[in-house]
Amino acid sequence: MTKTILKINASARITDSASRPLVDRAVAKLSGADTKVIERDLAAALPAVSEDWLNANWTPAESRTAEQTAALEMSDSLINELKQADTLVLGLPMYNFGVPANFKAWVDLIARNGETFAYGENGPEGLLKDKRAIVIVATGGVPIGTPVDHATPFVKTVLGFIGITDVTFIDAATLVANSDTVVPKAQAAIDALAA
Repeated sequence: MTKTILKINASARITDSASRPLVDRAVAKLSGADTKVIERDLAAALPAVSEDWLNANWTPAESRTAEQTAALEMSDSLINELKQADTLVLGLPMYNFGVPANFKAWVDLIARNGETFAYGENGPEGLLKDKRAIVIVATGGVPIGTPVDHATPFVKTVLGFIGITDVTFIDAATLVANSDTVVPKAQAAIDALAA
């Protein structure tokens, strides 16, 4: 059975990125002969949510104009990638205690009522269940899980909101002071992942 991995790099750095090689390692570890890998590089800017986008999003699909359909085209594409994936491998640097702006733009485009979550009698319910996420968090100096880490709680909340509750964080934090030990530890954690 073919398995699909959605590989997302959120680092603005193409060369000398700490998270990108770890993402590659995780994808290699989780891949088999029949694995399909969808790549999404968030170093390329995504469109910001605008009033036109919001109006298009809240217009029923059958009533949208051609312009509204076009406004949602990138969002539809990103959501389709998520729906295809069995596993999400995300390389997430921490910038100024939180997620990069390009990752927040991705979140804004994929969190859509009726597509990735739906409102029911008990409130919102995620629609993308039975998926797994491996999140590799690289920081210069902020330890993950501390009061100043606003990235990992956000990611866990967002993924859970759309139905992805099987989330594993790989710790590649405090690289500035501890790169000699942090990277091998993160590599070992990746190597220990169940395929």
